[in-house]
Amino acid sequence: MPRRSSVLASAEKNQPDARGQAILAAIIKEHLVTGEAVGSRILSDRFEHAAGWSSATIRNVMSALEESGLVEQPHTSAGRMPTDKGYRYYVDHMLAEATLSETDLTAINEVIGADDLDSAASPNRLMERASHALSSLSENVGIIVSPSLAENRLKHIEFVQLADKRILVVLVSSSNIVHNKIIRLDDVLSQDDLDRAARYLNVEFSGKSLMAIRARVLELMREEKALYDRLLRNAIMLCDMSLEGDAVESPSVYIDGASNMLAKPDFVDADRMRELFRTFEEKSRLIRILNECISRDPAAHGNIHIVIGREHLAPSMQHCALITAPYRVRDDEGIGTIGVVGPMRIEYSRMMAMVNYMARLIERRLTEKASL
Repeated sequence: MPRRSSVLASAEKNQPDARGQAILAAIIKEHLVTGEAVGSRILSDRFEHAAGWSSATIRNVMSALEESGLVEQPHTSAGRMPTDKGYRYYVDHMLAEATLSETDLTAINEVIGADDLDSAASPNRLMERASHALSSLSENVGIIVSPSLAENRLKHIEFVQLADKRILVVLVSSSNIVHNKIIRLDDVLSQDDLDRAARYLNVEFSGKSLMAIRARVLELMREEKALYDRLLRNAIMLCDMSLEGDAVESPSVYIDGASNMLAKPDFVDADRMRELFRTFEEKSRLIRILNECISRDPAAHGNIHIVIGREHLAPSMQHCALITAPYRVRDDEGIGTIGVVGPMRIEYSRMMAMVNYMARLIERRLTEKASL
């Protein structure tokens, strides 16, 4: 028991008191605006009308915050800057519930217009607009990851004959997300053959998940009937080729605003920027990072997940903040992700509100489209 009390006392000692929280919040807010280390003189001016806030007191509080690892001093003569640990404490313990401003709400609704619902490819277009809205309003990187098509339910499949034995496969999920894929056949099939195969698959498999369809197709391939029934053989072959590979299993990624990072003083290091851009370009790597954000966030704020600085497993992201929220069209379908990537010096409250609102907006739009 004494040992447990000692541990708790040590943990409490490392937590800032009310004055420490006030100074930490002031440093973060000032650093957010200037990007510079914040000196005690600036803080003295801010607290000059508060009783008991002498320059010596402020310097002592800043030193205590540094000892706790919440702020750091870039060099001896400089002021202090928040660390990733400091941002984490700020986000977890000091931010009020995030709400979206009327200005941001109006801007988002202007960028994502109602005409999305009128287009056959509207879910895909909606994702593009949403990632653009996130990047332009946040001045950071906006990312949307669609639910994995393999986890969604099939609404419609279509085959279109192309030249050189190539076939365009059009897969439409129940949430009307469209996926196109080109496959190449050894044999020549007419458009009538393709249409008959598509009709068979739509009748037999519509409403089933692509993973379930693939499992059933593998069963059918082992049955003798498939050897003798030409329609069944063609349908199985086309379906098997359409569902194989990462193109169907991996979600689509919509990313916008990577160039915004070039203007950030936080990313002046060329090697750091190069590695970050390489991460944005590698779809599978980026999806893995976003999934880690949702699974590893030590203190999720409702639907919002935040990973800051060295909390990231990927070295390329260890100077970044990643704010994400999941979205889902139906309970029995896959989960998509929406997020903003920026420097640790980011407007956390505003980004949290924006990401959460956009995730819920995408859910509503996709649900409306799926019900048509």
